[in-house]
Amino acid sequence: MPGRDEPVPSSPGPVRTRAVRHLPREQLLFGGTYGLVLSSALIAALENPGEEPDPASDLLWVLLTTAATAAAHGYAHVIARRAAARGETTVRALRTMLAEWPLVAAALPTAVLLSVAVAGWWEESDAVAAALWFNTVALFAWGAWAARVAGRGWPGSFLSGGVDLVIGLVIVVANAMSHA
Repeated sequence: MPGRDEPVPSSPGPVRTRAVRHLPREQLLFGGTYGLVLSSALIAALENPGEEPDPASDLLWVLLTTAATAAAHGYAHVIARRAAARGETTVRALRTMLAEWPLVAAALPTAVLLSVAVAGWWEESDAVAAALWFNTVALFAWGAWAARVAGRGWPGSFLSGGVDLVIGLVIVVANAMSHA
């Protein structure tokens, strides 16, 4: 079976290449972890107890920053490939940038929780706390799942998840200390 960039057998005519339909696991795992950490750090930094709460502005900044970060990361891959080999097409460059969607998707739970505050159902501080704790638990689950996918046993997977959990806890503690 041809690889994703190898020619696909076809009738006589131009050689076609197999389209990339699925992201490599590493990219999915990286984007998920990075997106959770980024969105946690953003909401922790955007919430300022001495200021008037503005969850709509915070929501906008979380979405814009994660989208810009994903685009910048994808574009960095495009630039690196162009430096290594010529022939990068605009379509392929765009696909590379759009393949960073897991980073943005990982920030969506934070966006949903901030939206609850925008709707007035929660205070902004409650939405931020819920998002920080959700993201911390999600980091543990994501880290453990990544280790299982990599073939590690349960103890090693829980250890990997624990390392990701510590990253989330550092953000939670830093947020609490900055508001003390």
